[in-house]
Amino acid sequence: MDLVLTLVGIVATVIVVAGVCSKLDLPSPLVLIAVGVVGSYLPFVPDVALEPEVVLFGLLPPLLYAAAIQTSLVDFNANRRAILLLSVGLVAFTAVGVAVVVHALIPDLGWAPAFAIGAVVAPPDAVAATAIGRRIGLPRRIVTILEGESLLNDATALVALNTAIASITATVAWYIVGRDFVVAAGGGILIGLVFFFVIGFVRKHVTDPVIDSSLSFLTPFAAYVTAEQINASGVVSVVVAGLLLAHKSPILQTAQSRIAERMNWRSIAFLLESGVFLLIGLQARSIIGDALGGEMTFGRIAAVCGSTLVGVIVLRVVWVFFARYLLVRPGPDASGKVPPWTYTFLLGWAGMRGVVTLAAAFVIPLHTPHRDVLLLIAFTVTAGTLFIQGLSLPWLAHRLKVPSPDPAADALARANLLHQAGQAGLAKLDELEEDDPHAVSEQIRDRVLRRDNAAWERLGASEDETPSDIYARRRKLMIDAERERVVEIRDTGTVAHEVVDDVLSMLDVEESMLDYSAEERERVRASQKVVSLEGDCEHLRLVRPPVDPDTPGECGDCVRQGTQWVHLRMCVLCGHIACCDSSPERHASAHFAEAGHEVMRSAEAGEDWRWCFVDQLTG
Repeated sequence: MDLVLTLVGIVATVIVVAGVCSKLDLPSPLVLIAVGVVGSYLPFVPDVALEPEVVLFGLLPPLLYAAAIQTSLVDFNANRRAILLLSVGLVAFTAVGVAVVVHALIPDLGWAPAFAIGAVVAPPDAVAATAIGRRIGLPRRIVTILEGESLLNDATALVALNTAIASITATVAWYIVGRDFVVAAGGGILIGLVFFFVIGFVRKHVTDPVIDSSLSFLTPFAAYVTAEQINASGVVSVVVAGLLLAHKSPILQTAQSRIAERMNWRSIAFLLESGVFLLIGLQARSIIGDALGGEMTFGRIAAVCGSTLVGVIVLRVVWVFFARYLLVRPGPDASGKVPPWTYTFLLGWAGMRGVVTLAAAFVIPLHTPHRDVLLLIAFTVTAGTLFIQGLSLPWLAHRLKVPSPDPAADALARANLLHQAGQAGLAKLDELEEDDPHAVSEQIRDRVLRRDNAAWERLGASEDETPSDIYARRRKLMIDAERERVVEIRDTGTVAHEVVDDVLSMLDVEESMLDYSAEERERVRASQKVVSLEGDCEHLRLVRPPVDPDTPGECGDCVRQGTQWVHLRMCVLCGHIACCDSSPERHASAHFAEAGHEVMRSAEAGEDWRWCFVDQLTG
């Protein structure tokens, strides 16, 4: 009963703190740690011991899997050199550097325990990188590298830790370290591939979202345990399986299964990630008390803990600049620009540690000299990096003028991608040689057109309602009335509850799509940034002399005809201002049909993108 009450208390605290932080726009990970530290000193809060087995086998696999299925395999592969240099090279560099620092301050500790604590504090945490990096809006390339690094660096650190622990009681040859790493990485990749093929094969024959989700919950634990049983890396096996299954999910899973898996893992990841930060704070009293109750003086403890914290921060910054300018030499990104040094510095500064560091510290044998101080070092590095780097990252990103992902650019790319997908679908529709007595094809074309227009309408700085805004507002009012009527009928007991649930689910899915579109529209409106894309089209690449608009700020054709425009476009050849395809008369398309001028640009404030009518491309 005590365990159940403790778990309920942890979950309730997480939900309340996360809810308050969301309302006040506070970083919930850091607030949860602070709440945990305060709670550890309250007499009515029970001691919550962080057992390494619970973390390494109970929390780490689902956290890694949840992060892996949200990581793009394409982006991961594009940044693989940087990821491997951080997840392998930086972990080894940090472990050695920390070992030197700790051994210099505690000479009687011995080299093996010094390397053990170095391996413990070396790997940044997947949870911390995702939770803080995404929240403050770091550039996607930095977030991708941080996520990729934190997915794999635990494997390097745990292999190094096991070797160091073995060295405490016996002499271990250095070549064994390399052998163990190769076996762990290779075995982990092999097990991950096996689970990918097995789970992928099963998923092709599973259409029930409940069974598919259950299979998804089983995968990280089964892959992790299987790999560990053969002395391979469970971390690598889970990451490989998660990355590949997510990459192939569009052809392995049904649409309902993908939606269910996404929602389920979002909930699981939220509870586990938030609970992890609270657990970190709850360890404060016991770890600090045990360390101060030992034979080492307070000044010496403070010196070694502070020096180690500074060491892990400085070593990371040194390594990322060394790796960037001497090893990686990154090329242009998707925008055609080489990332500036500010990206590198932020990447070096975003090295927050997490619960794996604390859990790994508890693996150090009980008879190790000054073990309590080593645990305090791990706690200091974890809490210190989370607070120092986590709190300062937003300020640094602002001071260094590092741009966050642009919602307007995303909206433009989304509209362009939907248009390309729609064109492929309509081309397939044209290939179908079937009778169409009910004009179904026209209905399909109209639906695809309305979907594409809704995506384009999210662009533009106007505060006026677009046709899609009006549709969403009116349709949501209708859905409210429909749901109310369904509930009234449900309460009479005349319709089976399964039927009622199906109808309510359909209404919920439609409403959620409308809510998502409205949220995206607000984010785009708030960005107020210039957006553009690099188009691969001879018409878009052609340099043209600038022209002045013929009717600035309005569609002259709409004014003459008494119609209303939604967004404005300008011909790059003659400067004619016309209205977009969401507008009733579609004067931009009409201008192309009449004049043959193939390229028009957006005439909306803050937008700098063009559209080629010939190749149907944005640039």
